[in-house]
Amino acid sequence: MTFPVTYELKHVCRQSGARLGVVTTPHGSFETPVFMPVGTQATVKAMTPEELKKIGVDIILGNTYHLWMRPGETVMHEACGLHSFMHWDRSILTDSGGFQVFSLAKLNKITEEGVLFQSHIDGSRHMLTPEKSIEIQQVLGSDIMMAMDECTPWPAERNYAKKSLERTTRWLERCVHTWDGARDLSPNQALFGIVQGGTYEELRVQSAKEVTSFDLPGYGIGGLSVGEPAELMYAMLEAIMPWMPTDRPRYLMGVGTPDHLVECSIRGVDMFDCVYPTRVARNGTALTSEGRVVIRNASYRHDYTPLDHSCDCYTCRHYTRAYLHHLIRCNEILGARLLTWHNLSFLTRLMYAIRNAIRNDELLSFRDVFMEQYYGNAGKEFERE
Repeated sequence: MTFPVTYELKHVCRQSGARLGVVTTPHGSFETPVFMPVGTQATVKAMTPEELKKIGVDIILGNTYHLWMRPGETVMHEACGLHSFMHWDRSILTDSGGFQVFSLAKLNKITEEGVLFQSHIDGSRHMLTPEKSIEIQQVLGSDIMMAMDECTPWPAERNYAKKSLERTTRWLERCVHTWDGARDLSPNQALFGIVQGGTYEELRVQSAKEVTSFDLPGYGIGGLSVGEPAELMYAMLEAIMPWMPTDRPRYLMGVGTPDHLVECSIRGVDMFDCVYPTRVARNGTALTSEGRVVIRNASYRHDYTPLDHSCDCYTCRHYTRAYLHHLIRCNEILGARLLTWHNLSFLTRLMYAIRNAIRNDELLSFRDVFMEQYYGNAGKEFERE
């Protein structure tokens, strides 16, 4: 079967086993591993599409639940989809909406049919089913749609995690059926399945086998980075990678801290997303080459140096720490914008450096240097056993 989204493996790092690849969608190509900024409500908070392009962003994530609640399917249909609506002509991935239904909305009931819930906005009642999730994403017109899964919390009893992953597989079958049934109407949209299984190796492997038995353009890995220790997340990735197809992209959902981006790239992940860089920016925290800087702290009031001496982003080229401290302390919108610009630039440059290290067969060496510089002595705790 010919898919509208393809993956080409370019190189495997001889030092680490990490992958360098290229994903091609109807809206362009990008190298992997890649970090995708999150545009929850048809915008990456505080940034314009033109600014994202200047940073080097080629793909962003949109949220099905939020866009379903506001502005709604009718508006998205009238706007001819998310690309047109938000003035973004590069690639878009949309999640299924399932995570937000489980974590944000007021749950009423989880059944085999789907999830009955109340909107966090107005309390209205809705049923999100696998079929409905795909139908909404088809209206959004994203390049990559995610299948609806049951988001297993952490911690979870083994029996619950097993039932959850098996329901996820059954829901995936329904998503695939809905996707296949509308391929003529939406020929440019790809569907990714999602591996679940909690933090139980045998369940993760079971889920990986079941999900990859469906011939899909790519596969997501869900239910990690939800509070479990990093070592457990790494162990789950190592357990399932032998069962993940080498010719399809692997997307680890909801992961975006610098240590996780490096370590999970080492373990074979191709795509990441997270609200982390934009959320901490709005709270006054910057990610720099020498670690996190909480710019609202009083120590920066008279600091007239750039935020990060090794960064050439717009923020670092034009503004000082003292000015950024002033903006954040005064709750000025510009402060959040400038820190967001920098944080997204930082992670985009980090992924570029990771790809170069893979290309040069030196990702483990890069990891050691980066961890020591970013985390200092704490970097040792991220070393792979």
